This record gives sequence, C-alpha cells and structure tokens, in this order.
Amino acid sequence: MSATRHEDGVCRCGWCGTDPLYMAYHDTEWGVPEYDSRALFEKLLLDGFQAGLSWITILRKRDNFRRAFDGFDPEKMARYKPAKLEKLMQDAGIVRNRLKIEASVTNAQAYLAIPDFSAYLWDFLDGAPLDNRLRSMKDIPAKTPLAEKMSKDLQKRGFRFVGPTIVYAFMQACGLVNDHLVDCHRHEAVKALGRGR
Repeated sequence: MSATRHEDGVCRCGWCGTDPLYMAYHDTEWGVPEYDSRALFEKLLLDGFQAGLSWITILRKRDNFRRAFDGFDPEKMARYKPAKLEKLMQDAGIVRNRLKIEASVTNAQAYLAIPDFSAYLWDFLDGAPLDNRLRSMKDIPAKTPLAEKMSKDLQKRGFRFVGPTIVYAFMQACGLVNDHLVDCHRHEAVKALGRGR
C-alpha cells in the first residue's frame, strides 16, 4: 500500500489514518530531524510508554505526561522518590504501568550520564539521517540492525524499555531515518530538512 490520498487532496503515510490529531502529528512532527537532547529524551521515554499500545494513545496523553513528569526534566526525574512514583501510579491521565514509571527514573539517570545525548544518538548515523525511500507500508521494517545496535548500547548504559522495535519507532519519529513513503507529501520536505544541517 502506498501513501493514502486524504479528503484534503494530500497524500500521507497510511498509518496516520484520518484522526485530525494523528494527521497533524504526521504532517508537522513525525520524521523531522530532532537535534535537541531534551526533546529526544522525552520522545524516547514516550516510545517506551507506548510499548504494547498504539501511538495515538500516547499522543492523546502527551500533555498529561509532560505535566506529570515535570516537563520531562531529567534532573528532577532522576531524583523521584517512591512517593512521587505512587502519585504517578494514581494519575489517570498517563499510562499507569509501574515498570515503565520506574524505568523513567533510571532512564533519566542514564541520560544525565551522557554529556550530549543528541550527539551520542546522531553519531550512530554519522550525523545525517538515513533516507530509506520506501514505496509501501509493507516495506517499513519493525527494526533494523542499526536500531539493534543503538538499543544494545542504550541498555548497556542503563536505559530500559529501549528494545530494538521501540528504538526504531523512535528513530523514525525523530527523523534519524526518513520513513515517509516516497509518494507521501512529507517525504521530500523531511529529506530537505535532513540535508539542511
């Protein structure tokens, strides 16, 4: 299946469906190369929370996550005490999974141990996004050898909920790879952003 032509006449990757929130995310965020360490940290954590769920579920709760986790401030998160974790477990606005909530603390600690998180991640790609030029949704992999390598290194550094499938979804979302289908209206725009660095 190639990109889907929507009612507005625009071709988009089929995974975003017709939900306005999902389409806006696809059109403005997904695949755009991200170089801000804090933004990358937030997205990696949210992708971890997504495990076993759909991304639209997390997207709808993203503002609640930001509020509950102090704007994903790693300095604050690294110092969360059991009382804060219990408070998070009672927060219906987020995904209340104890293992994922506890992992957010250790992930913040692991993040703080890396001097430049953005440089660390982009070094896996020599600083430039991969342009995969995919033609069909069935061509999009769930994981790649590069995602496996990044996942292994993140785990070695103490990160949790960073398996290769989660890491590849993160790489797609943050523009480390351009997996917009070639006939999607965002493919060339995202590709140009990757060259502009």
